[in-house]
Amino acid sequence: MLKKPLHLAIVGATGAVGQEILNVLERRAFPLASLRCFASERSKGQTIQFREETIPTEVLAPGCFSGVDIALFSAGKTVSLKYAPEAVREGALVVDNSSAFRKDPSVPLVIPEINPHALKQHNGIVSCPNCSTIIMLMALGPLHRAFKIQRVVAATYQAASGAGAVAMRELEMETRAVLEGKTFERTVIPHPYAFNLFPHNSPMTDNGYVEEELKMLDETRKILEDPSIWVNATCVRVPVLRAHAEALNVTFCNPVTVSQAYEVLSQVPGLTILENWKENRFAMPVDASGQDTVFCGRIREDLSFPQTLDLWVVGDQLLKGAALNAVQIAELLGTNTGI
Repeated sequence: MLKKPLHLAIVGATGAVGQEILNVLERRAFPLASLRCFASERSKGQTIQFREETIPTEVLAPGCFSGVDIALFSAGKTVSLKYAPEAVREGALVVDNSSAFRKDPSVPLVIPEINPHALKQHNGIVSCPNCSTIIMLMALGPLHRAFKIQRVVAATYQAASGAGAVAMRELEMETRAVLEGKTFERTVIPHPYAFNLFPHNSPMTDNGYVEEELKMLDETRKILEDPSIWVNATCVRVPVLRAHAEALNVTFCNPVTVSQAYEVLSQVPGLTILENWKENRFAMPVDASGQDTVFCGRIREDLSFPQTLDLWVVGDQLLKGAALNAVQIAELLGTNTGI
């Protein structure tokens, strides 16, 4: 429970994640003393409706965070690197949704259900993990505590929302165009997207992995505080609007049975087992879209390798993968620090 209403700022308020943050604040009845909404020059003059109030969008400038308790950043790495330190200097705590500070050893990388204790080490900035990492670790974090993970092989099926609101709109428009036999000029996704899939379009690195795949390794080690864990990921963009799915093959250091895994995961806050083996029905993006919980199921023994389980997880990229996670961190900061 927050000790008092907070003065909150949202940076990137008109983007896909920013809009979801506003929805989450409303649904969770987050106690606010004031709310300020910042956006780019393109959004200058726009207004945002929130709790029967009309809030004007503002452009970031020196001194704009004066009087702000917590600033939620969802405007990309460049904006975060420039303005998050400024916000801290002006007295605000920052919860950042970009990749700007995730590798910084002085910045906690936090999933509230998995490693809330890491918040004690913050120096004014707290980072949210990448969406694919959050959705994966909602299941693997508890399993690691119980049985210690040695290695994860992950295949992700990632939605358009991870590339932003424009990518989501363009997927809808391109799908319509294809069905009508028309051409479509996309601006965000580099390949045909409707009725297609392709390796994740984040930048390629020298070792043959794209940045999205390496994030899952680096962030898992940091969050679980175990540099011995190996994660090998293949990330794929699929024509789904807003929920990511992941197939996980997990090798454990200690013996574990399928029933033991189900027992652990059935008790995890924010995680729901969803499956019907008789009907071959497991969680799908349509189940997770718009839902706070991450869905898990289809846990089975890997027949090819000992002490290894396969499982399936699905989560809303905009909610638990971004906006909800950020608001949960803000709630913890407001509760534990007595801002």
